[in-house]
Amino acid sequence: MKLNEITEPLLRWYQANARVLPWRENISPYRTWISEIMLQQTRVDTVIPYYERFLTELPTVADLAAVPETRLLKLWEGLGYYSRARNLQKAARCVIEKFDGEFPSSYDDILSLPGIGEYTAGAIASIAFEQPVPAVDGNVLRVVCRLTGDRRDIADPKTKNSIREALRNIYPSENCGDFTQSLMELGATVCLPNGAPRCESCPLAELCTARAEDTVMEIPVKARQKARKIEEKTILLITCGDQIAIRRRAGEGLLAGLWEFPMLPGHCSAEEAAAFLEEAGFQVKKLEKSVSAKHIFSHLEWHMRGFRVECAAMPSGFTWVTRRHLKDETALPTAFKAFRKLI
Repeated sequence: MKLNEITEPLLRWYQANARVLPWRENISPYRTWISEIMLQQTRVDTVIPYYERFLTELPTVADLAAVPETRLLKLWEGLGYYSRARNLQKAARCVIEKFDGEFPSSYDDILSLPGIGEYTAGAIASIAFEQPVPAVDGNVLRVVCRLTGDRRDIADPKTKNSIREALRNIYPSENCGDFTQSLMELGATVCLPNGAPRCESCPLAELCTARAEDTVMEIPVKARQKARKIEEKTILLITCGDQIAIRRRAGEGLLAGLWEFPMLPGHCSAEEAAAFLEEAGFQVKKLEKSVSAKHIFSHLEWHMRGFRVECAAMPSGFTWVTRRHLKDETALPTAFKAFRKLI
């Protein structure tokens, strides 16, 4: 019953308090889609400059479908999860081939596109096409669970499906996009995931079960995730004059097909690094320790140590690029950010 009461106050609150964000201006299916994919596991403040640069260079589905993958990945560099960018292009080409270049409007057709799941399909259908289709992400789950006192595990797909159906029943006849975004906005700015929520600013405070029962910090409930696996790596920053050695990663698995600095498993000693370089054909002039860094993926951590290497020749087996090319043309994963700064 409480969900039946939230629609009007939440819409009034959103229309008065919504943040000004670039994807909320000149709303279109394409703009909404790009923003939602970029926002997956990435903060809004981080996404904004990427989004604006991406839309400036690739303003239409046709532009995205046609751009060379190397340029696409360079535009995406720093956002991580590069499969998102590749799936964007696959979906764009699908729109061109299956839907005559017109972004599909039905939820099922949107869901059929590569890289688009239930949440993103719901967001596009409601925000861009004003359809009464919920988009249930972590923010929305948190809001609804606190509001209703729901202690089910939000990692369980059954919980998400149940909440999606409950929301579907309360969508307004108009302003469906605003209602979808109001739930997201409340979770992002008021009903916060970390630390105390701003209940004093919440338009639904008087309806909230968790607030009434003083269980806000206990809800939502999520099963504890397994500890991330830790992998040790040694990064080699190899230069020869103004050229830098890089190589492409395997076509499958983590960071598939992306560029990297030469990397060895484990934390190697200087002697071990020198032995690898000698075997690979390098004539080492200088080898010294550089920085250490850590990078966290969703399921594992890389603990990295580095060596700076100056060599007298450029053996085969590696790709050699200038600093300018590395900066302007090469998509290098964020995992190597600390090492890239040295170059």
